Amino acid sequence: MSRTAPVLITGCSSGMGRQTALALHRRGYPVYATARRPDDLAELAAEGITTLALDVTDEQSMATAVTRVERDHGAVGILVNNAAYGLHLPVELARPEEIRAQFETNVFGLVRLTQLVLPAMRAAGTGRIVNISSMGGRFSPPGGGFYHSTKHALEAISDSLRLEVAPFGIKVVIVQPGPTITDFADTAVGTMHGSNTDNPYTAFRSELADMYANKTFTRRNGAVPVETATRAIVRAAVTPRPRARYAIGVLARTVMTARRLLPDAAFDAVLRHSFPLPTASR
Repeated sequence: MSRTAPVLITGCSSGMGRQTALALHRRGYPVYATARRPDDLAELAAEGITTLALDVTDEQSMATAVTRVERDHGAVGILVNNAAYGLHLPVELARPEEIRAQFETNVFGLVRLTQLVLPAMRAAGTGRIVNISSMGGRFSPPGGGFYHSTKHALEAISDSLRLEVAPFGIKVVIVQPGPTITDFADTAVGTMHGSNTDNPYTAFRSELADMYANKTFTRRNGAVPVETATRAIVRAAVTPRPRARYAIGVLARTVMTARRLLPDAAFDAVLRHSFPLPTASR
């Protein structure tokens, strides 16, 4: 993509979003970094990056951000859909409002923002949409049904969208990070603990939280530095002929290959060995 292409990035308050904004800015792209709370973007603003309030669950804030970029440049050149969080709960225990909130942020908001940028991209005859998925878009471990289902949905939507907008000169790219050393896991861990101990999943949730919170464990099992993930996102955003997907990290590539090749029973055995499980009372 031309370095005059303006970049709109969601979820820039920390982690991959923040680092991607910095990396593209330093390459000379006009970057619009966004987050729900503009105060969280003060460091990016100090670097000379334009910062905007954007909440992917709020239609008006999305429309306002897109209008600002289009007013300045005519169209969004590159949209990086990065904003997301991870709800990790047993399927039986998740409240309907928790499930809806997960999909509002990770799927519905992403889709709506994409819809808002597409008319001007089509008129310009060029554009790129980079959707940050996960290796979890290809499998789902115990406790992760709702977060992983949003990434499965993102994969399906991106596959359809890639074909639908190709005739207009717009490319759609999926990035699939494996475990990455960011604050994302800390937010996920917060959803794993529960105050209600009168259910058969209490010990399971505690063990799951301990596993995800153990940064030594995640590093030993293939977690990559945020800089590694950032390089892949930047490549997906700017390379002239992007692939449909970029998997990040050896673990991501290994697990997704195993999921594709192994029978369900064999892959279930891998997950049972790798993750804690509830224990049935006798």
